[in-house]
Amino acid sequence: MAPTDETGQEAQQSSPFGTTPPAPPPTGGDAGPNGRMPRWLPRALVLALALVAAFQLGSWAFHQLTGLLINILIAFFLALAIEPAVSWMASRGMRRGLATFIVFIGVIIVAAGFVTLLGSILADQIIKMIEGFPGYLDSVINWINTHFKTDLKRVDIQEGLLRSDWLRNYVQNSATGVLDVSAQVIGGLFQLLTIALFSFYFAADGPRLRRTICSLLPPARQAEVLRAWEIAVNKTGGYIYSRGLMALISGIAHFVLLQALDVPYAPVLAVWVGLVSQFIPTIGTYLAGALPMLIAFTVNPWYALWVLIFVVFYQQFENYVLQPKLTSKTVDIHPAVAFGSVIAGTALLGAVGALIAIPAIATLQAFLGAYVKRYAVTDDPRVHGHRRRGEGPSLVTRARQLWVRRTETERPEGGRPERGGSEDGPSDDGGSGNSPA
Repeated sequence: MAPTDETGQEAQQSSPFGTTPPAPPPTGGDAGPNGRMPRWLPRALVLALALVAAFQLGSWAFHQLTGLLINILIAFFLALAIEPAVSWMASRGMRRGLATFIVFIGVIIVAAGFVTLLGSILADQIIKMIEGFPGYLDSVINWINTHFKTDLKRVDIQEGLLRSDWLRNYVQNSATGVLDVSAQVIGGLFQLLTIALFSFYFAADGPRLRRTICSLLPPARQAEVLRAWEIAVNKTGGYIYSRGLMALISGIAHFVLLQALDVPYAPVLAVWVGLVSQFIPTIGTYLAGALPMLIAFTVNPWYALWVLIFVVFYQQFENYVLQPKLTSKTVDIHPAVAFGSVIAGTALLGAVGALIAIPAIATLQAFLGAYVKRYAVTDDPRVHGHRRRGEGPSLVTRARQLWVRRTETERPEGGRPERGGSEDGPSDDGGSGNSPA
């Protein structure tokens, strides 16, 4: 009887010693259908979850600390701005802490005096407007009664305003707004205190901060960090001092004009124009000139026009004559680059970005300029915007050619002889000319 397939397979798999060896384990993967989970998978899952949690925590912390980071950035640039003055006083034997304190006291006194004077101007103008409001209202009522044949009275209008729901809602909203403004003022004072403290520490402990940073880097990198720090100090300090000098010149020029026009509060308005026009680039002059124009308009409307004309002309003089000479050695930035940097800084950090954009770009430009290889420029006239000689006719030659071409087109209408005739007169077949037989 022939063996079956199973018997035959068993016979083939059996060993000569009568025993069947165990089947080898499957090698299709790390684990079969009934196998265990790979040992690396739990660790990978834990690592992925940890990375996601760390990213979320870091993002949350960054958004919570954005205000503090911006305050530290402002404080760092303020410390760079006063670093030259502090270093100069420290080189004369004064302690850096005392020198920093003296500089800070001077800045605070100047800022407080300016804010006080400007606040007194605004308060005085508001008081005058409130005192003159009944007279303005009477003139408006008289004009309406005259032109529209009405019988309005100021007492009736005042009573109607006092009894209106609009005024009641406005007073309630204003009371709520006062609380919000108070909270904002307190928050602003706290931010100023934070910026002042960090600026003081950065300026007073500047050498210690540089040593701490350099101790974490190799010697070659230490030189680069110190060089970048020096460039930042020079550019930021140069920007502040050049702007301060231009603010002084602008303030003096506008003070002379306002004093000549007999505009009230001329000294304070001149200081306002000088500071705002210099520390808000490009459009600062026009923004600063709005307040003097408004006050000059209350004196005489023509005075406001004279102030506007002077502001426009002084802006051009400053852009093309004064600013290139004063900033060529401190902050040599093209006006278009400066304007673009201010817009970018405003988009990123608001008003803070607008203030620190120019010194930051100047520092970056100076630092990168040391590593960009430059070559000598050729003497080609096209580099300077001129055309090479011989490439085309000059302006006089082109004008002459145009004139000759125009006269040639106009002569046939005035009786110019045709090409077939002689200069003495026309020839015909019947005359004694030179026509062939």
